[in-house]
Amino acid sequence: MNITFENPDHINGKMTLTVEETDFKERVEKKLKDYRRRANVPGFRQGHAPMQYIQKVYGMSVKMEEINHVVNDAIYGYMKDNKIGMLGSPMPAEEQKEQDLEGTAPYTFVFDIAVAPEISIKLSKHDQVPMYHISVDDKLIDQQAEQHRRQFGHYEKAEQYDAEKQDILRGTLTELDADGNEKEEGIRIEETMLMPKYFNEQSQADIFSTAKPGETLTFNPRKAYQDNDSEVAALLKKKKEEVADITADFHFNVTEVSRFTPAELGTELYDKLFQPGTVKTEEEFRAQIAAQIAAQLEQDAHYRFGIDLRKHLTKKAGNIILPEELLKRFMKENNKDKGDDYVEQNFKGSIEALKWQLIKDQLIDTYEVKIENDDVLNVARDTARQQFAQYGMQNVPEEYINKYADDMLKKEDFMRNCIDRAAEQRLFDKLKTVVKVVDKDINLDDFNKLFEEK
Repeated sequence: MNITFENPDHINGKMTLTVEETDFKERVEKKLKDYRRRANVPGFRQGHAPMQYIQKVYGMSVKMEEINHVVNDAIYGYMKDNKIGMLGSPMPAEEQKEQDLEGTAPYTFVFDIAVAPEISIKLSKHDQVPMYHISVDDKLIDQQAEQHRRQFGHYEKAEQYDAEKQDILRGTLTELDADGNEKEEGIRIEETMLMPKYFNEQSQADIFSTAKPGETLTFNPRKAYQDNDSEVAALLKKKKEEVADITADFHFNVTEVSRFTPAELGTELYDKLFQPGTVKTEEEFRAQIAAQIAAQLEQDAHYRFGIDLRKHLTKKAGNIILPEELLKRFMKENNKDKGDDYVEQNFKGSIEALKWQLIKDQLIDTYEVKIENDDVLNVARDTARQQFAQYGMQNVPEEYINKYADDMLKKEDFMRNCIDRAAEQRLFDKLKTVVKVVDKDINLDDFNKLFEEK
């Protein structure tokens, strides 16, 4: 096979391959013999069908398949042998002429190839990246303690409504006629809930300011929600289009005032949050919270370190020039079902992600970063813990974490994501020993402001 490769600008490559019959003949014959061995043809014992029959039925498809394999192997082999990085997959060139594969070889194939630009980033202790250490103060501990109390709080009956305590009124809602009487066939909703604090009109909310069980109060839902049909529909349990003409006043007969009460500090709460018996006093409770916050803030600080390190590395890499027209063509080819608009909207982000991947790949190669199975498993387990934590499940046994992580790793996309994140974590750990990490103390408010900066 004859291969020529042109790459005048170092990013847009063109490869021409001339395939001779000797490049694929042996492979085709071997494949057809295998087909014959396995073929069940009526009138013949398995493996004894005439070769002419096998050739007639399968010959062309096998030939095309093997030519495709030969061409692909040649392209990737050439790029590997010559240490040329390729972005995406080869694309048939516009000047590719139609090949009559039913005719005799040679066949000529021309491909456009997006070539990865060479990137060289050299790092030393002259490269400085900040590592923030976020202080844990009483304010943070108080806020977390209150969240825990509310997490395990409960509703109890109150004697009078208090908007500031976000009380809920329970009762019966009844539509009135023009004379202020309850309509016999009007809207009536029993055992419903009302939260006047969230009315859009304060004058309507004030009607309930001292509401007590047993009282019947009159208000107007449309005024309360300032003509918001969605809110009115939700209150009246109707479809949005059904409430447009409902302007009547309503009675609300209060049957109960429900007030949320956070859980009391004590052993019952402590045992729900931590290993039973390990926390017995408020002082120990606050110490545990402080430790939890510190661990979370440390993760946040490492996340921020990654952002700042990425910015620094991207700046050092300089202007990375990519074959954007060819990459856009490749993206369109792989997203035919989504249309050109999808490509236009997502191309810029895709290019930035590709540049970062190229930077990482170069540094991973330079510093010989390796990842083990445990690195990937740990990423999956951390992801599992985070997902459980989103549902308020903080102390999930490790056996459940491991099983959930193992199940997720069976999904190819999730596995690839974990491998990529594990490699990035390993790289960052390595680079911490290469660059100068500048420790900086900071409070949480100032730390959060860092993410507002562009």
